[in-house]
Amino acid sequence: MERLKGKTAMVVGAGSIGPGWGNGKAAQETVDIITGEGGTAAAFTADVSRSVDVEAMVAACLQAYGRIDVLDNNVGIAEMGSVVEVTEAEWDRVFAVNLKSAFLAMKHVIPVMARQGGGSIINISSIASIRHLGLSYVSYGTSKAAMNQMTRTTAVEFASKHVRVNAILPGLMKTPMVEHSAGLASSYAAGDVEAMWRARDAQVPMGHMGDAWDVANAALFLASDESKYVTGLELIVDGGITVKAGS
Repeated sequence: MERLKGKTAMVVGAGSIGPGWGNGKAAQETVDIITGEGGTAAAFTADVSRSVDVEAMVAACLQAYGRIDVLDNNVGIAEMGSVVEVTEAEWDRVFAVNLKSAFLAMKHVIPVMARQGGGSIINISSIASIRHLGLSYVSYGTSKAAMNQMTRTTAVEFASKHVRVNAILPGLMKTPMVEHSAGLASSYAAGDVEAMWRARDAQVPMGHMGDAWDVANAALFLASDESKYVTGLELIVDGGITVKAGS
């Protein structure tokens, strides 16, 4: 219960597209839950694809809490389409949200962590970065693959500063983002969300999708001192999809 006691975590992408537990959860709702359980939290609104906004967010966190021990880069959107189908504007938007946001957050947080003597950065990627999952969303998978490489190189470059950088690669998750993505529902089951859930469950060797708690528990390990000798890792949380024959 006290694995992060005394630490300050900045979660970038704590919002949610709808009700229910997503990988980020609705920001103010999360704040209320944390404060209701005796913790301290604050929400900050920013366009994390803009450096000035990210810099202001980091400054606000430091002013309120004095340090940043954990950075969780959790922003992500998906646009359907192959390289032939996706528009240039869609491609640029996905990369700005999924990749540039993580780059900017690390750019402004790593110097803080280095001055403190260390910290843990967790980038939320996807198994779409290492596998074709039968759906066409090339901009999403490519942006997450780039995130993986950014994680690896940054982990090496700042290991001597005791700044650890790891990635989590979730598999098929039952989250509000998936539920409210018309493109995903259309690709899976002609827009039928319940049929999409059944189809996604059937893809997983364990027989069911994961949920946000599965990702959160992996992030908790990487944020805590239990993983103090772990950096540059791509932690797959997918119920066995990526090791399934024919996947």
